[in-house]
Formats: sequence, C-alpha cells, structure tokens
Amino acid sequence: MSDVAYWDDQAATFDDGADHGLRDPQVRDAWRRLMLDYLPSAPAAVADLGCGTGSLSVLLAAEGYAVTGLDFSPAMVRAARRKARAAGATARFVLSDATAPNLPPASFDVVLARHVLWAMRDTNRALAAWIRLLLPGGTLVLIEGRWSTGAGLTTAEAGRAVLRQRSDASIITLDDPALWGGPVTDERYLLVSRR
Repeated sequence: MSDVAYWDDQAATFDDGADHGLRDPQVRDAWRRLMLDYLPSAPAAVADLGCGTGSLSVLLAAEGYAVTGLDFSPAMVRAARRKARAAGATARFVLSDATAPNLPPASFDVVLARHVLWAMRDTNRALAAWIRLLLPGGTLVLIEGRWSTGAGLTTAEAGRAVLRQRSDASIITLDDPALWGGPVTDERYLLVSRR
C-alpha cells in the first residue's frame, strides 16, 4: 500500500484521536492556547504542512489567521475542507506533498507541521523546502515526538536537523495531559525557530 493510500484509509477515523480531531473542548482550548502563545498575532499567514483533516488549520483560521493547509492525501484534504465549511472558517487547502510543497516561496509568516517531520525520508530536504516558504523573519513551528511505539524524532534529533538550516531552535516539552486527552509517558515537544 502506498503512503497516500494508507493516509486516505486513515482519514475516516483520524479525528478519533483526541489531539487529532480536537473534538473535546478542553483539548481544543489547550491547543488554541499553545498555538497563540508561540505564533505571531493574527492575521499572520500560516502554512500548515501535512495538515491531515485540518484541525489546527480550522482552529487557527477561527482565530483570524490566514491559513493554507496542505496534505498529500486527497481524503484528508476533502475532510479538512468539510471541517472548515462546517465551522464557518476561511482556510484554503491544497493537495501537495509536504516534502516539496506546491506553495509560493517567501509567502508565509509561519510554517507549521504537526507530526510530519519524523515521516520525511529526507528531513534536511524537507526542512529546506519548508524554510523557503517563510517570509524574512518568519517562524518555523514543529510539533513532534518520539512516541512509545519507537517512531518519531527525539528532541535532540529534531533540534540538530533544524540547526543545520537555521540559527535558532527552542524546544518546549508538551507533557500537559490537556493537549492529548490524557497523560502521556513518551517524548512530545514543540520546536520553535524564529531565525
């Protein structure tokens, strides 16, 4: 099964995860507060790469951000568009691979990727492509982890990857159970790079 087919199959149940669907008001509010703490003020332009069903895209669009969500799964993009329409949120969704995003360079204040970098075959190439999307002074925001399954990137691995491209990489541990719908025992973090 191809990667696209796998994620197309996941689209119908993807939002069942508390941190994926953000259906629980407490989980959604925890993500809203986290994002607002680290993003520039709205109406900043945000590229949400590997947006899945668009939960963070819709959340940020509702806060006044100019959001473009991108995913390579047609089923995920369709779900994201439905979610935005249902919420009355103005967000644009593009079908494209996050490895080489089909978005204009130097057009975004923020490039956001949640649980995407770890899945890239070439993290250096992906990060270089993502950074090209940023306006001067733009912010790279990565939400990653090294999960109990053994998949993912440690904070050290992600930090080193970003520091090969930029001069700044701040890491914030994301162990608040409110973000995940319950306690977590694995490594989850936010990486913010402003330069």
